[in-house]
Amino acid sequence: MELYAARVSESAEYIRRNIAESPTVLVMAGTGLGDCATGVSRVRMFEYVALPHFPKSTVESHAGQLVVGRFGGKTVAVMRGRFHLYEGYSPGEVVFPIRVMQTLGVRTLIITNAAGGLNLNFQGGDIMVMTDHINLTGENPLEGPNHDAWGLRFPGMVDAYDPALRVLALDAGRALGAELREGVYAGLKGPSLETPSEMRFLRIIGADAVGFSTVQEVIAARHGGMRVLGLSVITNLCDPDQPENATVENVVAAAGKAAIRLETIIEKVVAHGT
Repeated sequence: MELYAARVSESAEYIRRNIAESPTVLVMAGTGLGDCATGVSRVRMFEYVALPHFPKSTVESHAGQLVVGRFGGKTVAVMRGRFHLYEGYSPGEVVFPIRVMQTLGVRTLIITNAAGGLNLNFQGGDIMVMTDHINLTGENPLEGPNHDAWGLRFPGMVDAYDPALRVLALDAGRALGAELREGVYAGLKGPSLETPSEMRFLRIIGADAVGFSTVQEVIAARHGGMRVLGLSVITNLCDPDQPENATVENVVAAAGKAAIRLETIIEKVVAHGT
């Protein structure tokens, strides 16, 4: 843990030396959603490969860039791409950026993802405000020795997704003329997609959407005392009675179509709720 913490500090210090002002908000963009914060101004951009100890993003639709600038009247950091367990990364590597941002003083995480819709009332292109999650990855970033400076040994997860931020996101959607969905996100390890029986199981246990990211980062963020808003773009429906094989290309395309609406919602949340 000492080595890990030292690497976090080194990466944070490198970023701090190269920016004018530390961010207070982190926007983490999911698959196909790297353009959901194009309005960031006074930008300082870092390639992940240039940041000390940062993992390398291997997913084609993830640009692998950290952008720091002004957005919604605040200094924000935007991660254009994230890391996944299915890439072979450990939970500690997946949440490494969360710890770096915590060290820099970030207090709010806005995390987005592309997800399959298990709730058959949803439609492709819907944006779901996450009310909760179910961690089915079999992994947890808090396993092992606790670093007390980052958070409690046994952090509560009752309000993992901040109720006030959720209300702001829903209001921002209505202002756009879009009624956002609300629901529970099931996080799987991947990369194989769900079988029809798995889809039925996920629906039975209360999941409205499913994907391969987000839960590790949210656990670490809540451990670190951050407020969290989770936004899922529903790219396809997972109907066990009419199953279809989703392709990465279709998921990226569907997510990309929602990026502009997502950016407007995020900007309003940043401006009024962080």
